[in-house]
Amino acid sequence: MALKLENHPCFNDASRHTFGRIHLPVAPKCNIQCNYCNRKFDCMNENRPGVSSKLLSPGQALHYLKGAVELSPNISVVGIAGPGDPFANPDETMETLRLVRKEYPEMLLCVATNGLNLLPYIDELAELEVSHVTITINAIDPAVGAEIYAWVRHEKKMHRDIEAAELLIGKQLEGLKELKARGITAKVNTIIIPGVNDHHVETVARTVASLGADILNCLPYYNTKETVFENIDEPTPAMVAEIQKTTSEYLPQMKHCARCRADAVGIIGEMNSDDMMEKLSEASRLPKNPDDNRPYLAVASMEGVLVNQHLGEADRFLIYGFDSKSNTCRFIETRPAPPTGGGNERWEALAKLFSDCRGVLSSGAGGSPTKVLNASGVEVMVLEGVIEDAIGGLFRGEDIRHMTKNTSRHACSGTGGGCG
Repeated sequence: MALKLENHPCFNDASRHTFGRIHLPVAPKCNIQCNYCNRKFDCMNENRPGVSSKLLSPGQALHYLKGAVELSPNISVVGIAGPGDPFANPDETMETLRLVRKEYPEMLLCVATNGLNLLPYIDELAELEVSHVTITINAIDPAVGAEIYAWVRHEKKMHRDIEAAELLIGKQLEGLKELKARGITAKVNTIIIPGVNDHHVETVARTVASLGADILNCLPYYNTKETVFENIDEPTPAMVAEIQKTTSEYLPQMKHCARCRADAVGIIGEMNSDDMMEKLSEASRLPKNPDDNRPYLAVASMEGVLVNQHLGEADRFLIYGFDSKSNTCRFIETRPAPPTGGGNERWEALAKLFSDCRGVLSSGAGGSPTKVLNASGVEVMVLEGVIEDAIGGLFRGEDIRHMTKNTSRHACSGTGGGCG
């Protein structure tokens, strides 16, 4: 089946009032820290990249997509745009793309990325007929890039300053070149930051045009609180228009960008509907694989009130379910833990013990049990706090990141601890 590339509303201005898009928020982690980005806040009245009301697993995302298409049959594009970076979460991103391609062979697939870790996945993107990829390239000169990026994390190593910018820019340009070698339509986003890179956008346009970019989106940066750039004013419409005019000598311009959220859905520029957001919330409450019958959550607790015991130290687990009529969690039973010792055999036995549980909550967990349990469909969540608050929040699809241990890893705070 030939994909109808002209139906992509972000790449074709003529399609944006007719065809909708949906962003599936399956990629929470980010591998760079931009000085204009803060993903801690989520207001449904706020349209900007990096925010999403919910996070979904690939299976949940497919379930959500099915419901969304029923509500909005004009959806022609499925995209992954965060709320972190798709290729800082490559397993989730690629599995989601595979599931969607299998279920919806006619659907356009696209990805928006910073480009740092794009290269290893371009071959499979081409095999899956991902037709459109967007790379955000804010600088070509590493000296300019060093002002924009606080840090870059690549292959478990942290990079800062000029070194970080050189690494990122090199990967971005190489990724763009490889996308075009495989016939994938490439859009470049360049965020206009007054006093930082506004003088440099023409150079970006000239460079990416020479590498085959198809379209350029020069968009004004969004002033966000609690960021390094929070005291920088947004560019004026006149500045944006002048830069678009200058760079149009090199590339066609996208001028209808709505700076979409990572969970945006529907026609560009329209707010997400309440019905659609309920579909998103419903999907987030399902097991990671919605086809599994996993109605329970397990908890490691010393006294039965708090999530306060390490997974490997628990001699029994508390099992909880959820009463949808009263919207409250309920205690089901206590299950004894498998005997200690035995290496992975113990964790495999624990996975069988949790065969009807979508996740287990504990105050700590090692790498081996986490890997085994996750592979069996049981999500290992390291939390602290009152059991009923955690269980109830998870079953209701609420944001309980404040209960997560080492919350700096979830706040995109610039520490280098990793977002998500």
